[in-house]
Amino acid sequence: MPISVRGFVTLMAALCMAQAAIGQSRTSSSPPKSNPSNAAGGETPALSVVEWLQRMHAASRQRSYIGTFVVSAATGTLSSARIWHVSEGDLQMERIEALSGPPRSTFRRNDKVVTFLPESKVVKSEKRENLELFPNLLGNPDSSIATLYGVRMIGKDRVAGFDTDVVQVEPRDGFRFGYRVWSERRSGLVVKLQTIDGESKVIEQSAFSELQLDAPVKTQALTQMMGSTAGYRVEKSELERTTAEREGWSLKAPVAGFKPINCYRRSMGGDAQGHTMQWTFSDGLASVSLFVEPYDAQRKPREVLLALGATYTLTRRLVDKDGDWWLTAVGEVPPQTLDAFAQSLARAR
Repeated sequence: MPISVRGFVTLMAALCMAQAAIGQSRTSSSPPKSNPSNAAGGETPALSVVEWLQRMHAASRQRSYIGTFVVSAATGTLSSARIWHVSEGDLQMERIEALSGPPRSTFRRNDKVVTFLPESKVVKSEKRENLELFPNLLGNPDSSIATLYGVRMIGKDRVAGFDTDVVQVEPRDGFRFGYRVWSERRSGLVVKLQTIDGESKVIEQSAFSELQLDAPVKTQALTQMMGSTAGYRVEKSELERTTAEREGWSLKAPVAGFKPINCYRRSMGGDAQGHTMQWTFSDGLASVSLFVEPYDAQRKPREVLLALGATYTLTRRLVDKDGDWWLTAVGEVPPQTLDAFAQSLARAR
């Protein structure tokens, strides 16, 4: 994570909403045993990787549910949150209540996200177009995902009382992690997910410990709770849509499989001068965000590579004839992927 507290808060806000709400820790649980009659030797499933991901993505957006979500990562500690999710046509609403760590309640209504911090009596409000659901598909995925990942059936299992199909999503190169995915058999909803590194080790796991599908969640009730800001100081994060070209940045060479999906600029706030650019890329599953701001020697930042579960953070000083810049690259990808982005990022003017 970034060295400065301000940078840490900025980057955590850019990560997965559920991860920001509940934190991360690690598990060493073993993969499920295959059912010999259904998946002997890891047979190729009837659906392609794109079809599997489309089914999972649709279920994550269309089903209403209530559940307790647990995340584990490399530290050995566990964190959890209670999630209420409802879908009514094009409207999606969500409430995430942290059950561990500092109290925090996060509400989402489509692209509007509001986070209540009771200890400081602060409400943070922002818009997020790229909501980090798994799989993080952008509209209809194209066939390029199949060139980046393969899929095979492992077997069947039970999670939180539900029968699941278990598939292994395997990267075809070293620029991305693999996944082991448990999806509820009837709906396709992802109920458990493991992120796997190049040595086949589980570096992060998230799962429902308890889940109620098709729960009677009311959008009106969540809307009222989301708007109950009396007694809180509301802080709005103003994002301005832009392009990397307009901000004077480009990649000298693309990073295999990753495509740019959006670019924003925001004020650095406080006494800091200038603004931060956030340029986000995705390969259809994994995403990488590049945060670029003017270099401030008074902050005495250090170049580091840090890991938090499956999320790596790389910081680096960029020297240019027009001035120096500070890059923070964040993504649920191997560190060599972040280094490839850092090596390729360059001033375009």
